[in-house]
Amino acid sequence: MNKSEFMKEFAATANMSVAEATKAYAAFVETITESLKKGEKIQLTGFANVEIKDKPEREGINPSTKAKIIIKASKAPVVKFSKTYKETFNA
Repeated sequence: MNKSEFMKEFAATANMSVAEATKAYAAFVETITESLKKGEKIQLTGFANVEIKDKPEREGINPSTKAKIIIKASKAPVVKFSKTYKETFNA
């Protein structure tokens, strides 16, 4: 399912227009992004936790040349789905 298909499904489920659903989606993503930039952890009870994890500097291998390289430290968003949510797929 791509974004436009998702927006149509989301709009139908929420009983709103696709334009309204797209605005709601954009606000949702923006709110999560801004919260993560501030270093906040987001807990959506019954669905997922979203947070930024620090990835340390590490050694890697360039697949083309097989040369060893250093991969810089970085930050990455991580989503961990709740046990309740995961159980909906294994019932």
